[in-house]
Amino acid sequence: MDEKPYQLLGETREPIPMQPGTPMREDSEYVRNGTCSIFLFTEPLAGVRYTEVSQRRTRIDWARNIETLLDEYYPTAEKVALVMDNVNTHTIASLYSAFPADKALRLARRLEITIRQSTAAGSTLPR
Repeated sequence: MDEKPYQLLGETREPIPMQPGTPMREDSEYVRNGTCSIFLFTEPLAGVRYTEVSQRRTRIDWARNIETLLDEYYPTAEKVALVMDNVNTHTIASLYSAFPADKALRLARRLEITIRQSTAAGSTLPR
């Protein structure tokens, strides 16, 4: 699982389409149209990817994505192994912020969490 803030940009002028012998032309000036957060869950060996875009990155957004992952994508799985960054919103406590205690506990019991640690090269590896 990974999550990334993303800046939404718009054009100030229409790009000029590419033509034979001439590349497309785009102005480097842009309009900032706010931000969003992209959540990505992937199971590479099964070829599965789930993405969700939200307006912000909050505990509630993370918890709702975990609920979707567990209840919609893996409803029969006893445990789901989740490898993720150590971000302040990515905690079991976030489930309790978003849901009643019994539901938060039900979801938390189905997670097997591994926190990725950063390496010197900037990539991350499971711990």
